[in-house]
Amino acid sequence: MTVRSTCAHRGGWAARTRGEARCRDCGTIRFTEYGALRPPGLPHAATLPRRTAIAADRGAAQQMSRIARRRAWWG
Repeated sequence: MTVRSTCAHRGGWAARTRGEARCRDCGTIRFTEYGALRPPGLPHAATLPRRTAIAADRGAAQQMSRIARRRAWWG
């Protein structure tokens, strides 16, 4: 089978493996489940250490107070 650039996929889809189907006319592969794209297992949650999170919150609060002071000063 050769892959064509224009195909309406009217020939239907033939199931190849779990999560994949192939067009009977042009051979285009279609993923039918997200499991075909995702590696097995659950993703790991990315969390910041508590000290880093507190420092980021404090830095954001300082920046917001600077902006508020600047706007109050300029009118």
